[in-house]
Amino acid sequence: MMSERTDESKGGAAGAMAAASERWASIELPPVPEGTLEAFGRLYGIIARLRGPGGCPWDIEQTPMSLRETLVEESYETVEAITEGDARHVKEELGDVFLNATMLSYMYEQAGDFLVRDSLEEVAEKLVRRHPHVFGETEGFAGPGSSGRTDTAEKVLAQWDLIKRGVEGRKADSVLDEVSRGMPALERAHKLQKKAAKNGFDWASLDDVWPKVDEEIAELREAVAARAASKIEDELGDVLFAIVNVARHLKVDPGVALTRTNAKFTRRFRHVEASMKAAGIPMDKGHLAEMDRFWDEAKASEGADSPKGGERGGRTPGGAK
Repeated sequence: MMSERTDESKGGAAGAMAAASERWASIELPPVPEGTLEAFGRLYGIIARLRGPGGCPWDIEQTPMSLRETLVEESYETVEAITEGDARHVKEELGDVFLNATMLSYMYEQAGDFLVRDSLEEVAEKLVRRHPHVFGETEGFAGPGSSGRTDTAEKVLAQWDLIKRGVEGRKADSVLDEVSRGMPALERAHKLQKKAAKNGFDWASLDDVWPKVDEEIAELREAVAARAASKIEDELGDVLFAIVNVARHLKVDPGVALTRTNAKFTRRFRHVEASMKAAGIPMDKGHLAEMDRFWDEAKASEGADSPKGGERGGRTPGGAK
């Protein structure tokens, strides 16, 4: 049965390839750097070997479900490398993302659901379809030579959504249905707010958001004073949601911002640990003053103008900013 399905997919793939070649011949694209196609072919071949007879037992045992967390983890490591500005590290981490994406798509190819190239073709077609201002008029949307073409990033995003919903038929009961429930809570809050804002549901300016933050913090304090556990959780969530709103109006990705702060805290706390150990002082609440001093030392060593943090840090438990 599997061989029959494979034969059918091969036959259909040949026709699809011919149609794709004709389709792409009409679109002008810059030349692909030498070796790029071969490099992807090697990656594909290595994955096929690892997943095939005589391959790696661990790779063969993996499924799309088992690789979900790995894909997310590698994506976050890539974001961290980008934030650090380390191009060499970015190159390595992006390779891991390519590995996971290709491995996952190859699993579906093995199952006969779709071919790896089908996924690549689909995203390429989508990019062309949603950029008529670059690749040519489609479905009534102005092309690059028209005076009515989209000419700002804001208009491009609006056009993108129009094409997605109108031309591609991506309809839902709510625009918020387009936001994946599988996203981490912080990133999902940001995305939900952006979707709502695109549909006019938004604060007029950042000045209108600050009072909301103050209001939510006050309500959290009231819940804490009343020792209402369930209420505290609700109000804390509201505070975080309001802060995400601040980030959005400042055009800062809250997930990236928090990642930077996590790295900064980790860097400074490691210095505190190492310094306390070198001084023979135990890490406990009885020596918080010493820990605060070493924290300030770590902060000062970064420099006020350092892109890694400087004066942007939080507070230690002892109160040092």
